[in-house]
Amino acid sequence: MARLYRALFACVGWFAVALQYGVTLADNPGQSPAELSLNFFSYFTILSNSLVALALTAPVVAPNSRAGRWLAGEAVRAALAMYIVVVGVVYHVLLAPTWNPQGLALLGNTLLHYVMPAAFVLDWLLFAPKGRLKWGDPARWLIFPLVYGGWTLIHGALSGWWPYPFVDVGALGLARVLVNFVGLLIFFLIVGLTIVTLDRTFGRRDRSRASA
Repeated sequence: MARLYRALFACVGWFAVALQYGVTLADNPGQSPAELSLNFFSYFTILSNSLVALALTAPVVAPNSRAGRWLAGEAVRAALAMYIVVVGVVYHVLLAPTWNPQGLALLGNTLLHYVMPAAFVLDWLLFAPKGRLKWGDPARWLIFPLVYGGWTLIHGALSGWWPYPFVDVGALGLARVLVNFVGLLIFFLIVGLTIVTLDRTFGRRDRSRASA
């Protein structure tokens, strides 16, 4: 059941990323493909969805490989669940009201921001071992968003391109953007602590059932 579920949504995830990439190229015909590609993979949404698709793929096609075992680890999957939940919530609350994609762009956005977050959280709930996470794990999981934030500031300063309006230093100023980053990190931490709480709750339940 887990392999079938993961195979299905691995295909959906890779399709969504590829579709969005194709839409990006089609909507910017005069821009350098290299520049477009760099910008495309500078979206936290794309990076998180790519990691989620990889985490769904590896345990299916290469479960005994080093990558397969690492991506099947409970802490890795919980971290990815944290990232993809933030992707879905931030898009729905902050970004969705500001634009109205149509056609293939709408399909890509729906898959990336709604379908895949829900699918991966369900994968974590149904198939990941529970009861092994630590309260300090969410703080360690912040490394990826912190590195992403650093990259966003450097890339934006050099290119003048910003992936999201709430990190646009040119429009908001550096101080406001840093405040926004801190707010997002706090939200990441809240989501991560919620995941650990669920993990420990389900772990106690499973242990109680096993000893009954």
